Formats: sequence, structure tokens, C-alpha cells
Amino acid sequence: EHGPQRKAVTKIVAPTSLHNFENIIRSRTQTLLDSLPVGEEFDWVDTVSIELTTQMLATLFDFPFEDRRKLTRWSDVSVAEADSPIVGSQEQRISELMECLEYFKRLKEARKDGPANLDLVTMLAQDAATADQPDSVFLGTLMLLIIGGNDTTRNTMSGSINALHQYPEQMDLLREKPELIDNMVSEVVRWQTPLSHMRRTVVEDTMIGNQPVKKGDKVVMWYYSGNRDESIFENADAFDITRSNARNSVSFGFGVHRCLGIRLAELQMRILWQEILARWTKIEIVGDVERVESNFVNGYSKMPVRIIK
Repeated sequence: EHGPQRKAVTKIVAPTSLHNFENIIRSRTQTLLDSLPVGEEFDWVDTVSIELTTQMLATLFDFPFEDRRKLTRWSDVSVAEADSPIVGSQEQRISELMECLEYFKRLKEARKDGPANLDLVTMLAQDAATADQPDSVFLGTLMLLIIGGNDTTRNTMSGSINALHQYPEQMDLLREKPELIDNMVSEVVRWQTPLSHMRRTVVEDTMIGNQPVKKGDKVVMWYYSGNRDESIFENADAFDITRSNARNSVSFGFGVHRCLGIRLAELQMRILWQEILARWTKIEIVGDVERVESNFVNGYSKMPVRIIK
């Protein structure tokens, strides 16, 4: 079922779509960065990372813009532990995810016979492979798209600030050679590894290293570990924007499950750092960084920063 369902939404990240999105992303990034308080402390996660990615996600879904922070909340709820302060209980999590489902069901119903617009809800509503998904499958599809379009990019945006704060000589190099932005983005994705792991089911008896696995076994692929593999990445724990094989990370997955939005994520990151370098000397972390409580999402909940002009 995966292939046809994935194909239903691939046009959203086709080259022509990315070209159209570029001006939107740049305009919003410029507007947001120009509004930031230079020289004063603020939370980078909420003010920049969440806001930029949630705006983009609302555009991808053609979601009511005034309600866009609902997308952030649903993403947080879906990956949080049931007893964490974020949701408090499994009952609360289910209640909020049902709210998400009902909201999107209304959007889907309204668009199923409408114009073939280039947004994810319309694509899901009008493609034969996804038009009549049961509620549980539709909710699962929504969560994949929301988390994929929100959590990963927002935590990579925050991760880039963290990396360049910890390795100030790399920030100096980036200012000296802004042509390294693309490779810096790839290195952040490797070093940060926004999603730590994924589980798969073995389809035939085989060997992983020296470990035999049987058909039907469940295995966990630790992307975070793979991205620190010293046999692939020299001095793997270090953040190095000149790393020649930074793009060889496993952060985006591989094969039929390779991240659908890889080029869009890279575009958002590239534009963000082009605009940062055009404005300021550096962004320094000035307090304790708080992390997301999750063994799946490798992310940040708070990052107090100050911009140095």
C-alpha cells in the first residue's frame, strides 16, 4: 500500500513546487529575522524554529493560517510519552489526536470535489489511493506528514545554532566561506540526527554484521549511531562543515522510505542561513538548553539566545 499512497503526495516536493516555495520561504524568513530583538535574550526554538516550520507546514496543507500552531501541538502530542508533562495521560493524547483527525476530515471532505490545488489535503482527498482511507490510516498518514514537515526541520534549525555555538571556529569559517552553507546543512543533519531511530520488520533470513536475524524479527535502526560510525565518518563526534561525505548520513533514511521532503528541508535551512549571514555576526546561546523528552525525536524545547550584530 505504501507506494501508491506515497505517490499521491509526491508532487508537493517536485522541482516546480520547490521553485514556487522558495520565494515564500525567503520572504517569511526575512520578515521573521528582521523582527528579532538584536542584543536581547529570546527563545530561538519557539520564536524562529517552530514559527518558520509551522508556517511552511500550514502552506503545504493549505491549513487555516490562524490555527497553524495546532499543527505544532499535534506533532508534539504524537511523539511525547503518554505520562510526560506535554500530554499528562494517554486519554489526553487520544483526545487531542481525535481533534486533529476531525479537523482534517472536515478539510478533506470540503476539497474532495474541488479544484486540484497543490496542497497535501487536496492531494489526499482526490487521489484514488488515499481518498477513502479509514480514519486510523488517515490519522497515521497525517502524523507522518506533520512530524516529517515539522519536528525534523525545526529541530535541525535549532541544532544548527547549537552546533555553531559549540564549534565557534566553524561559524568563523562559514562567515569566511558562505559557499559552504549547503555542506553545513548536510553536516547539521548528520551531527544533529533529528530522528534517532526507526523500526522495521525483517522480510527474509539474513545477517546484520555478525548477528543472524530471522524473517519476521523486529529490528531498530539507530540513525544516530550510524551517523557516528567511525568507519564512515572520521572524527564522527565533531561538527565539521568541510566534511567531504556529510551527505552520506542516514538521517533521511534510504530506499522506498527515504524522506519525501528532503529537498524542501534543505531549502528551508539554506535560506535561513543565507539570511542570517547577511545580517549578523553570530547567535550565541546564553542559558540552559532544554531537550525534548523522547528517544525518537532528537530535539529542543527551549534555547535561549542572543544575536550579536
